Amino acid sequence: MHSAHHRLPVVVLISGGGSNLQALIDGQLDGSLPVDIRAVISNRADAFGLERARRAGLAARVLNHRDFVSREAYDTALAALIDEYAPQLVVLAGFMRILTPAFVTHYQGRMLNIHPSLLPKFRGLHTHQRAIDAGEQEHGATVHFVTEDLDGGPAVLQARVPVLPEDDADTLAARVLQKEHLIYPLAVGWVAEGRLKLGSDGRPLLDASPLQQPLQLEQVQSSGFQS
Repeated sequence: MHSAHHRLPVVVLISGGGSNLQALIDGQLDGSLPVDIRAVISNRADAFGLERARRAGLAARVLNHRDFVSREAYDTALAALIDEYAPQLVVLAGFMRILTPAFVTHYQGRMLNIHPSLLPKFRGLHTHQRAIDAGEQEHGATVHFVTEDLDGGPAVLQARVPVLPEDDADTLAARVLQKEHLIYPLAVGWVAEGRLKLGSDGRPLLDASPLQQPLQLEQVQSSGFQS
């Protein structure tokens, strides 16, 4: 169990169901993840993830993008709201907004995202159907640092699943999501423990070694990178 003063202050941004948020909450509550989720913020008041936050006794805040005249105005207000909680890490967990360069720069090296594909393949939306349509044998998810390059920031950790002949987008998405719930807490935990950073050259550093390419979950599970 990690003591409170060694826990990394985190703010999580969501737009929807928040199942990756739940994986992080579970890790905080069972002591396996040394984080202090100070707030969960959504651009949609109906996001179920807000309910997950409330059930865990976490601050649940809504900042509706429709209340702002521009993307820039929204992101300025969002950054101000996030910074009220003084996080050392901002975690995007299904936050369906394209972020402005100024916002991304403000959190440079302090913002992680999880994307449902094996980046750099299938940036953007509808990744599962696109993987099936492309005849891919493998699909998966990637945790990466956020940069101005949409879904193009330095990748840290990936998990792969086979694409089965009978898969549709929903069955494939469900299998990928199970892996997301493993790799996202793992990567967030590395940041919390001071093991994972974004280097000055823009490459991720794990235990002070630059990652030439993203680690694979199987590698991590078999090699003791976890501890």
